Amino acid sequence: MNLRTILQGFVLCGLLIFGAGSVTSSYSQDGSVAKAEKTIAKRRKKDAKAAKKEAKKSKKAFWSKQSKSAKKSVKRNARRQRQSSRGSRG
Repeated sequence: MNLRTILQGFVLCGLLIFGAGSVTSSYSQDGSVAKAEKTIAKRRKKDAKAAKKEAKKSKKAFWSKQSKSAKKSVKRNARRQRQSSRGSRG
């Protein structure tokens, strides 16, 4: 036999052995899909929390710049709306 033929045989066997290992490992990806979904859910929760915190901060900054009479007016109007909605129900 030729040296080249022997080397080709070894290379072919090596590809089959290592290739089969990679195929079987691709079937065990179910756990990593669940892991990825869990990671995505965590990231979304973290982003939602950050957005909520930022909205709260901007709302606080807005109301701190308003005058006292404007704050009282909004508070009175909100109370009036609640009372009118209770009265209209019945």
